[in-house]
Amino acid sequence: MLNSPNKNEDDMYGQELILNLYDCDLQKISSGAEIKKFVVTLCDTVIKMKRYGKALIPHFGHDHPLASGYSLVQLIETSSVTAHFSEHKRSVYLNVFSCAWFDPKKTSAFCKKFFGAKRVESHFMKRE
Repeated sequence: MLNSPNKNEDDMYGQELILNLYDCDLQKISSGAEIKKFVVTLCDTVIKMKRYGKALIPHFGHDHPLASGYSLVQLIETSSVTAHFSEHKRSVYLNVFSCAWFDPKKTSAFCKKFFGAKRVESHFMKRE
């Protein structure tokens, strides 16, 4: 894995952080501008990954309240950041995958704070 502080991970491909953020600030998860601000800060400051192109942040799924909301796809030079925002459930379902090292605890704390989540479910895995 690129830039890993642990030399035992040099042969690993990468890592993935999966976050479910619950009871989020509805105004933040319902705003394309806030989501864009989130992904720029996440990539540039928190995980320190170079964004590749502009983020896709469409709002769709309007036929079903459960599915309606924004989705986010931001390619990074080492993989991607993806998320789905459920206004109906006031939840964010986020994946950060990279073949370069990032701090999962710092990343999780930033996401929780940014979206005002009351509860976070986190899964972290190394990819060989």
